[in-house]
Amino acid sequence: MKNKLLYCFILSFSLLSVIGCSDDDKYTDPNTGNRAVYVEGEELLAGTLTVNSQTPNAFGRAFPGLSDEEQIFFGIGNSLFNQAWVSSPASTTARDGLGPTFNSRACTSCHSKDGRGLPITDNFLGSNGFLMRVSIPGTGPNGGPNPVVNYGTQIQDKANSGILHEAKIRATYEIIEGTYPDGESYTLQKPIYEIYDEQYGSLQGVLTSPRVGTQTIGMGLIDALPDSAILVNADENDADNDGISGKPNYVWDVKEKQLKLGKYGWKANQPTLEQQVFSAFHGDMGLTTSFLPNNNCESAQLDCIGAPNGGEPEVTDQQLDRVVFYQRTLAVPIRRDYKEEAVLKGKVLFNDLQCISCHQTNFTAGKSPSTSLTEGVVFSPYSDFLLHDMGEALADNRSDFSANGREWRTQPLWGIGLIETVNNHTFFLHDGRARNIEEAILWHGGEAENSLNKFKNLSKAQRQELIAFINSL
Repeated sequence: MKNKLLYCFILSFSLLSVIGCSDDDKYTDPNTGNRAVYVEGEELLAGTLTVNSQTPNAFGRAFPGLSDEEQIFFGIGNSLFNQAWVSSPASTTARDGLGPTFNSRACTSCHSKDGRGLPITDNFLGSNGFLMRVSIPGTGPNGGPNPVVNYGTQIQDKANSGILHEAKIRATYEIIEGTYPDGESYTLQKPIYEIYDEQYGSLQGVLTSPRVGTQTIGMGLIDALPDSAILVNADENDADNDGISGKPNYVWDVKEKQLKLGKYGWKANQPTLEQQVFSAFHGDMGLTTSFLPNNNCESAQLDCIGAPNGGEPEVTDQQLDRVVFYQRTLAVPIRRDYKEEAVLKGKVLFNDLQCISCHQTNFTAGKSPSTSLTEGVVFSPYSDFLLHDMGEALADNRSDFSANGREWRTQPLWGIGLIETVNNHTFFLHDGRARNIEEAILWHGGEAENSLNKFKNLSKAQRQELIAFINSL
């Protein structure tokens, strides 16, 4: 059964504690009966590890309390995250080995300032942060997606000099017009993707899944979250008949060589933060690690196979460890405007519309492999990290381990209101199709259909209050 109880905070001796409470207790002022009330400490989305930052660098801050040595590790990881890798051979041997085929030259290309990437907005210039997963029907190695012959499971649209890229992707947008029951109109843009310039055989008709890089804040708290804390909210067969059926994904753990609970990625297709990082090095930049030691070259790509490498592995264990440490210790910024009346009213609506059923709060982290600071920290990612059927409009129709073509992992909402400040855009959802929070809500379907219909039937002022609350996160 899902834990749908929100939590109450109290601050005592500067430490955040949690007490049990019901929804009415949380939202009702006993003196006035007002449900839209501020709860002490609710702005601290990462508990004691929250940082007070609202600047364009808000996503790049470290956990408070790191030791001097840990701050050095954080700085090295930050540098490696931001550096551009180059092709081999090169005089800069510490950062060569890019490709031979790749999507980006640096982690920050997809996660600018540790934030969100961009969808395809210019077919000539391409995009920073967009990639296309591909597969064919059936199950591949270890239960994952079935690779496309000559291409694998991800299209690398860039390549080093003298090497063929795999293919290119462009997008056009269909405008969908809609009207709220109160008469206000809105528009959505539906992306239509085209794969072209294929170098190793046709890709027409393969299964595709467009993806945009997400903000990387708070990843260490998720990594330190026990599996049981996620599974307690799973309700795959909707036993409580509320229409919400959170489902875990079980995916291949490269180190453990077994299926483990997925926590990361749009389809919850990565089990640990470490694997998320070394898989991104390999798939997005063509960089080998001791866990994935072979170049990302399919058998038909002879020029790719024959290209020089940047070492064995190209990302050393120490470099990988520093990047993982950096990702594990990126802090979550404090909420904003959390005492404003519109935001408080929007918080009540967020609960009443059942948004909270998937975008959940009140998790307790265990000890991180990188730091003991996470142990016992209560945090509110506004996610359950489970798969949900989001309806046909958002379906990619491509399975990924246990996730079917209509299912997506609930995206954490913390930091969402700072994306515009950090990244100068407000593109949301798995492929960036939503141009703002309102459009992201309107794309919801499937298990969220009832919540969507309730949102549409709100007054304009109430819709704005709900969006104000989400922007405060």
